[in-house]
Amino acid sequence: MPPVSATLIWILVALVAIGLYLSWTAGRLDRLHARIDAARAALDAQLLRRASVAQELATSKVLDPAASIVLYEAAHAARQAEEEQREVAESELSQALRAVLAEPAQVEAVREAPGGEEAAKELAQAVRRVPMARRFHNDAVRAARALRRHRKVRWFRLAGHAPFPMAFEMDDEPPTALVDRAGA
Repeated sequence: MPPVSATLIWILVALVAIGLYLSWTAGRLDRLHARIDAARAALDAQLLRRASVAQELATSKVLDPAASIVLYEAAHAARQAEEEQREVAESELSQALRAVLAEPAQVEAVREAPGGEEAAKELAQAVRRVPMARRFHNDAVRAARALRRHRKVRWFRLAGHAPFPMAFEMDDEPPTALVDRAGA
């Protein structure tokens, strides 16, 4: 085999190997973006569920009128928030839930009302699932961001036109009295 042919074959093999590696990296990045989309859909579902349950509790006449208004307005604002205001609205709902259900006595009053036991149980489940869904979403975002920062991804534009993934930052601490009682 002439030396020029051997060199061309080795160059071709190297180019194919590099192409396969870049293709694998692009596929991995695509899977991470799909994981972010799925995690964001799950997070949106959990946030919507939490707001819906909070609204139901606010309109059930189980709470005192002032607490009902505070909770209803925060839940309504969270459900109606535009995307750029969503984190703030969801944080405000978390704060309203903690304010309304701050004391174990308040949670017990909710549970003792007709239909209150089921409402409190459903709300406790909803507020426990939000931080978990947010953590899954933010973990997927963190992994995609780490991969997108690599030079090979930037140089070869392996991310295509996909927007840079953004984490969802909000106050998602649940009311302690509600979660402690639900765990007991």
